[in-house]
Amino acid sequence: MSGQSLPSAQPVEIQLHQVSKLLEIAFDDGARFELSCEYLRVYSPSAEVRGHGVGQERLQTGKQHVGITALEPVGHYALKITFDDGHDSGLYSWTYLYELGAKRDQYWQQYLDKLAAAGASRE
Repeated sequence: MSGQSLPSAQPVEIQLHQVSKLLEIAFDDGARFELSCEYLRVYSPSAEVRGHGVGQERLQTGKQHVGITALEPVGHYALKITFDDGHDSGLYSWTYLYELGAKRDQYWQQYLDKLAAAGASRE
């Protein structure tokens, strides 16, 4: 997403809250983030969402009620998330999860702006 470098923090705690549809993640530098399943889904690092280059991103719509069915660590660097809409092809590196947490408000507003511009809905 951005070229700025972010801390190479490692997660020390990851909790999925099924009812509130939040993934809570704490890092070893003291940062703690709550990321909604919808937010994680629309910012999936997969090629299906991000495309294969600048300008090829695909706006994700109708993801307001998406949930997570599985979390699977990938080595010591990432998390594979399976969503209840069947999407499971993105690997969320610790750095990317940290970025999503640190820039959540900015990224969420960008997403809402893109939805509005496209006349699309979160529903």
